[in-house]
Amino acid sequence: GVERRGRESSEGGGDVSMAAVMDPADKWLLMQTLGDKPTGMLVDGDVVSAVEFDHKGDFLATGDRGGRVRIYEKCDVEDVEVAPNARRTVGTSGGPVGTSGPGVEYRLWHEFQSHEAEFDYLKSLEIEEKINCLRWCRPLNSAFMMLTTNDKTIKLWKVQDHKPAEVISTYRNGITGKGSKGLAIPPRTTPRGIQAHQRRVFSNGHAYHINSISLNSDCETFISADDLRINLWNLGVSDTSFNIVDIKPDNMEELTEVITAASCHPDHCNLFLWSNSRGSIKMADTRDRALCDTHAKAFEEEDDPSRRSFFSEIISSIADVRFSRDGRHILSRDYMCLKLWDINMEAKPIRTIYVHEQLRSKLCDLYENDAIFDKFQCAFSNDAKWLMTGSYHNYFHIYDRIGKGDVCIEATKMPKKKLLGKTRLNLPRAKSKRPDEAASGDMDLDKKVLHCAWHPTEPCVAVGALNTVFVYAHADGKEAARALPMTK
Repeated sequence: GVERRGRESSEGGGDVSMAAVMDPADKWLLMQTLGDKPTGMLVDGDVVSAVEFDHKGDFLATGDRGGRVRIYEKCDVEDVEVAPNARRTVGTSGGPVGTSGPGVEYRLWHEFQSHEAEFDYLKSLEIEEKINCLRWCRPLNSAFMMLTTNDKTIKLWKVQDHKPAEVISTYRNGITGKGSKGLAIPPRTTPRGIQAHQRRVFSNGHAYHINSISLNSDCETFISADDLRINLWNLGVSDTSFNIVDIKPDNMEELTEVITAASCHPDHCNLFLWSNSRGSIKMADTRDRALCDTHAKAFEEEDDPSRRSFFSEIISSIADVRFSRDGRHILSRDYMCLKLWDINMEAKPIRTIYVHEQLRSKLCDLYENDAIFDKFQCAFSNDAKWLMTGSYHNYFHIYDRIGKGDVCIEATKMPKKKLLGKTRLNLPRAKSKRPDEAASGDMDLDKKVLHCAWHPTEPCVAVGALNTVFVYAHADGKEAARALPMTK
């Protein structure tokens, strides 16, 4: 059987794994802060709403509530001595901060306005310019393709660096050789520099707010999900989409659930999954039928009667769902828990991590100030051995998928002293305050890490908090991976 580890004590040993090396919080080093501004200059449009690495990790894209997309390029840093308190990216050799040696950092490469605020006159509804989701497409040449979406419209962008082309001086000036007398070279009209071009606009496909988009493994299609429907699009066709999931009832008074997120399988283009507000995850196969209202698998856990309350339906709504890179595991995040599922076991998750258990007694207050509706994202590491998600007070957590490791890190420019003891957030002991996290009554609910992304090849993460993206890297993650045996 598979052990349920949601209520595990923080004490105890475990099998030797990479967690033995990567567990300490001081091993995760703040490398950079991107887009940060003084608190007095902060406006709502600057708040980060999406974070995503490209498939190689050479670029990092962020979207904000103002409809802007910023792309940061990974650049080499010269071989210079760095002060111990400087924010410096770990280099390819994995050397720690504070030592000399080559390193890398993310620098602003390009910025463009993806969406503008609109108004739907038929429904008298204002459409915000906020970027709900962005996804990198697989590059086929030197240009980059990216999908961005707000509540109603999906756009395909092509971003390319138009480098100046040198023309042979003899041809530029005209030559008098055989067959080339009077040859004139037309002037170059292609714009130079980095340009973002809008290639497609996928509009009028959704009647409700779009919550997620996901690229398919065939690199030709993608899915988009709103509250009641999921559509399948082709990247080359913007005026036609295929409805593959429709849960809208004939009578809207009979509506019992809404779609909250959707994701395509990383290897099989016929498989995809979606989550709903009732806490269940459903997987469908497009080879079985065109309209996948009847799912192939349903991953759902029965509620514990002892934990049932007025807020049970709200806190069980899944905010994010992800496949692991190998497609074997599924990671879901609701308000209280982070759940890990095996794709072959539908009855219950193989691990449940209670991220916000210390807030259970404060649910009434959280409901009154709408904090209970915050949607926290989650992410797998590149090897699927680590799980990441955010929390309040600018904390984010990195959990060991196999062992008991749990690292709690505060995303801030001024990190506190080394956290004492184990940094687990599962069920704190009674009459004791956790040294690593503020008490629930003192927790700043305005400071929260909602968006996170894991580098596709390295132990490096990016998290969004307010208008700032914090980039952290592990000092010796690569050495740990080489030194320790493979864990089954």
